[in-house]
Amino acid sequence: MSGKMNILVLTTMLFPAAQRFKRSSAAFLNPVLQNSLEDVVLLYEFLLAELDIDKSQRISIKDEELASLRKAAKFDTICNEIIPKSITEIRRLSSMLSSYPRVLKKEDFERTVLTMVYTAYRAAQSQGHQKDAWAESFVSLYKALKHDLMFPYNKEPS
Repeated sequence: MSGKMNILVLTTMLFPAAQRFKRSSAAFLNPVLQNSLEDVVLLYEFLLAELDIDKSQRISIKDEELASLRKAAKFDTICNEIIPKSITEIRRLSSMLSSYPRVLKKEDFERTVLTMVYTAYRAAQSQGHQKDAWAESFVSLYKALKHDLMFPYNKEPS
């Protein structure tokens, strides 16, 4: 039972902001953007359309037509309410991912990818020591995602 409890704690702690309640209802703030191939294509379009990240680190889609879509509201919530934005929070996420005991749930994978996109942006906008810190965080997230994608192949035969 304690093994199950540890996995449950790890699952809920990767993105703690997703475990908060919405202000307007009793539901958890836990949106998932990608539920179909069309959603994956739409996410790709959001990222290709160019994002705007303001001084308060709020992320928005520059293309007004794309930004008006229903899925764009979920994208906004994930990017501005759930993914970590500070280097400390991103390092915590990377550390937890490096010892994660199983394949990520799709929403955690999606959030990690979006955190990696944000980290790449911050690395590109930074200089000196800060640039190095953001770049290292990007590489850590990349390694975690690569490990997740390879997880079934990395297990030792029983």
